[in-house]
Amino acid sequence: MKKGRPEVFSDGVIAIIITIMVLELHVPHGDHLSDLVPMLPVLLSYILSFVNVGIYWNNHHHMMYAAQRINGAVLWGNLNLLFWLSLIPWTTAWMGENHFARWPVILYGGVLIMNGIAYVILCRLLIKEAGQDSPLAVALGRDWKGRLSVLIYAAAIVLSYFFDPRIGLGLYIVVALMWFIPESRIEKSVKPDQLNEE
Repeated sequence: MKKGRPEVFSDGVIAIIITIMVLELHVPHGDHLSDLVPMLPVLLSYILSFVNVGIYWNNHHHMMYAAQRINGAVLWGNLNLLFWLSLIPWTTAWMGENHFARWPVILYGGVLIMNGIAYVILCRLLIKEAGQDSPLAVALGRDWKGRLSVLIYAAAIVLSYFFDPRIGLGLYIVVALMWFIPESRIEKSVKPDQLNEE
């Protein structure tokens, strides 16, 4: 099965997710810089979520680039990831409007965990379809960053619940920084002549 249509569909969904998030940024009702202060939590939530969605888009693009073919399981795995990504605008808005209160930060982390798990599942499905000796499998390796991200998100939720949601928020930022530099494993491991470009 060709990979072009899922790639285009995924790009469209991710573009809509970012558009929905930016629509939550409302213009302040004054003309002084101090009028921006009450909006800072909303703006910071948006920036964090924009970076997270951008990271998923970047890595999704690299994975699909390296995949030579897909199957029905990959399509469902891709939809699973898109579903969890589509919940980011909702949790972003709730977290920002409530100034990083405990339950909004916890729910945001829950959505981040599910995104991380969905991403790992999609990786495994693509590798299963390509084969354990494929360039994609070699490039992704054990995917320690993906698994570590899920563990950090879980720790952030626990710490937000029992201690302070700002700790959880800080850990969400740590994971984003960990992934901020684009992943180069695929670029280094997969050569264009190894792929069947459409």
